[in-house]
Amino acid sequence: MSNFYESMLNNNIGRNLLKTVGLPTPIELKRYRADQPTYFEGKVLVGASDNAALLNDIMRNLKDADASVCYQANAHTAAAIVAAAETNGVKALGVEVSKNMTDKFDAFVFDASGFAQASDLDQLYTFFSPVMRKLNSNGRVITLGRPHLKASSGEQAAAMRALEGFSRSVAKEIGKKSATSQAIFVEQDAEANLDAAFRFVISAKSAYVDGQVITVRKAEQVSYPDWHKPLAGKVALVTGASRGIGESIARTLARDGAQVLGLDIPPAEADLNRVMAEIGGDALLGDISSAEAPQQISDKLKAMGGADIVVHNAGITRDKTLANMPEHWWQMTIDINLAAEERINHALFEHGTLNKGGRIICVSSMNGIAGQVGQTNYAASKAGVIGYVQYMADELAANNITINAVAPGFIETAMTDAIPFMTREVGRRLNSLSQGGKPVDVAETIAFFANPAASGVSGNVVRVCGQSLVGA
Repeated sequence: MSNFYESMLNNNIGRNLLKTVGLPTPIELKRYRADQPTYFEGKVLVGASDNAALLNDIMRNLKDADASVCYQANAHTAAAIVAAAETNGVKALGVEVSKNMTDKFDAFVFDASGFAQASDLDQLYTFFSPVMRKLNSNGRVITLGRPHLKASSGEQAAAMRALEGFSRSVAKEIGKKSATSQAIFVEQDAEANLDAAFRFVISAKSAYVDGQVITVRKAEQVSYPDWHKPLAGKVALVTGASRGIGESIARTLARDGAQVLGLDIPPAEADLNRVMAEIGGDALLGDISSAEAPQQISDKLKAMGGADIVVHNAGITRDKTLANMPEHWWQMTIDINLAAEERINHALFEHGTLNKGGRIICVSSMNGIAGQVGQTNYAASKAGVIGYVQYMADELAANNITINAVAPGFIETAMTDAIPFMTREVGRRLNSLSQGGKPVDVAETIAFFANPAASGVSGNVVRVCGQSLVGA
């Protein structure tokens, strides 16, 4: 948020004035802090469908958190929840649920993996309706199921796909609390690969990720690394690393233990050198769209022991309506935002520069999903990034390489600060959390994709937008 809006929120007179003129007064988002001992602290209410299959995996993760685990004592699946808790050494407390209950919770987790038909959706109402008012600010709602396109019947596919609409709607209902709701779909036999996705969405690292769906596929199992240094020993390339979102990505990956190679164009040399010096990274100057860039990048990474993480962040905008757009603006935008990424990846694959278990993360955009006036070139390039990611996920799976994308929404940067005041203020509010995000929110999502334990997370496109009201 801008300094003006923050100053208004930080005093009673300002908050009352904002309410009077009809502007929202959002609750500040709680983000990751290095002094937090674990990925989650708080009270969790766990629920489950009939024949739920993910309870053991949920409890395995909660065991490693500072969580007080509760369940609805009168639920007909209570025994299954208790059994899963005991199997994993988790103490679970039964609570009597009613709309007059005094208990409050920091997270609701519901395992809907057993849904087989539309009537099973009643179990969502039974679990959630009595407790929705009992979710604390900055709380989390997580609904787990199976991918609907891999269902055993049309009825099951419908029930699983319904979870997405449910989760997105819940996100809109709880956004005023700065609370979020996500759905995780876990493929059959991919249960052991759940950990990275579950820990990310329940943690403060996902503060500005809301109303999203993450699919977990079967892959090589990697034990969850240290929460604060999950990328220790990894080499990461970040393009466009000198400022804004790229700078935050570089700083966050370095914070998590990675050795960062930051790349940017020669005019950004001073800023790039400053950032890399501050994080102990290496700097590389170049234009990613040049003919020599793929080989130059590959050679540098080879000298560093190969790449474990590649973040395609560099990009440009050249905005005009299609009727008024110069041809070279169109070509330049497509080349830098899309084709250059493909050429660089091809060189890394061809020369064996990307190490086994490598992670490729591409920065798309909300406008690549929803479109925007004057951005036919930019939206086409960013939609192309999504298509590339979704196709390449299967191609790369045999080499244990994952590829995913983030699609930022309204992120507070020097670029957004240049937007006219009223336009900027309206833009901030057009999401369920009623506030803009920060570059670190994009960086945290990229760091999640880069996590060694996210081996089963590939082909995903996660919007970092506070559940923008525009787009899918």
